[in-house]
Amino acid sequence: MSVPLRIAVVGAGPAGIYAADILTTKVAGITVDVFDRLPTPYGLIRYGVAPDHPRIKNIVMALHRVMQNEQISFTGNVHVGVDIKLEELKQFYDAVIVATGAERDRSLGIPGEYLPRSHGAADFVAFYDSHPDRNQTWDLSTASSVAVIGVGNVGLDVARMLARTGDELLLTDIPAHVHAALAASAVTDVHMFARRGPAQAKFTPVELRELDHSPNVRVLVAPEGMEFDAESQAALGRHKALRMVVDVLSEWALREPEPGPQRRIHLHFLENPVEILGTPDEGVTGLRTERQELTGDGTVRGTGEFNEWDVQAVYRAVGYRSEAIEDLPFDPTRLVLPNAGGRVLDLDGHPIPGVYATGWVKRGPVGLIGHTKSDAAETVANLFQDAPGLARAPRRERSGLLALLADKGLPVTDFPGWERLDTHERSLGEPHGRQRIKVGNRSTMTAIARLRSAAADSAA
Repeated sequence: MSVPLRIAVVGAGPAGIYAADILTTKVAGITVDVFDRLPTPYGLIRYGVAPDHPRIKNIVMALHRVMQNEQISFTGNVHVGVDIKLEELKQFYDAVIVATGAERDRSLGIPGEYLPRSHGAADFVAFYDSHPDRNQTWDLSTASSVAVIGVGNVGLDVARMLARTGDELLLTDIPAHVHAALAASAVTDVHMFARRGPAQAKFTPVELRELDHSPNVRVLVAPEGMEFDAESQAALGRHKALRMVVDVLSEWALREPEPGPQRRIHLHFLENPVEILGTPDEGVTGLRTERQELTGDGTVRGTGEFNEWDVQAVYRAVGYRSEAIEDLPFDPTRLVLPNAGGRVLDLDGHPIPGVYATGWVKRGPVGLIGHTKSDAAETVANLFQDAPGLARAPRRERSGLLALLADKGLPVTDFPGWERLDTHERSLGEPHGRQRIKVGNRSTMTAIARLRSAAADSAA
């Protein structure tokens, strides 16, 4: 490449940072500016992983090393498509990679979905992870029996957080207002519902066993859902991890529901939620499910037999969705940016020059965090293939972009500012023997992150 590329990456979660890493290690001279609408980097790791998952949160250390690369910069508090138009951003870069992820709830599509106390799992996750732009209050004091619809990774996290006590989570990074809500919880029973059978479960043995790690929680499996058809039996023979999952579920299905001080998580397989019961005045008063049966090939069909469950709240964990970005096409069915190998496509199916996608906004919210590495590699490979037609000079300089953002009144943050906030959060946790305590207020986060730049400005 005769002119070193300058690339903008929109989204500072794992997908965006992995793309920045691949870009800067494959070809010398490339510079990458990573933007995020939040004042902090790390996206899903900071705001989508349960606080009692330190193993996953440790991925931040690897992402931090990437962001220390001198060829990579971070600019926070900039919402591309809202604060700055994509066309404005493109004036400063040869290409833009969109890596904005998926953090909103998919619709369940059943009656009663939006009654009071029927919650999207993403909203609850954002609360207990102290997302600065989402609800900072949550009332757990009014429901003793709750339903979680969906048994994927997010459903497991939500059920575990609902069942654990507030004091158990004081060893994590939750701030005082999250602890207060969990400490006031009236929840005694969490019922999880899966439309299919145990052999179709998508979680890993490790994720499943984590439900049962707390001495204050007892996990029970409804025996009537432990059914297997021919395809289920064949799948057990093919996949060792699935056999381990079924072994754990079978053990829990034999447990007696002993009365005691523990909160209980109940797993119900082959129960398809068809209606959330209640009224706008009363809120949720129950859940109706239709009993399912396996058809022999691993799929299910309704039996016409219905059950009603006495629950006072529902948490819908049926998947996340991405959001549309102004000036870019959006696939309303798959809820992603239409693309071919990461090249974003226009309404006629042709690649939009210089615009790419990676991560969940590219392929949907499936797979583990590590899968975004191969995803980013594909997108970057196609970007490099297009490079002869991308590199151009002259371009407007980054200083001009920062001036534009300043003219818009945006209090941008940078990576040294994140390190200042990181140090502050760790200092909050240290007196309590905790690794950190999160700051959840955007204004406070921004003020702490910008202290250094403000001091530098005054010195100048």
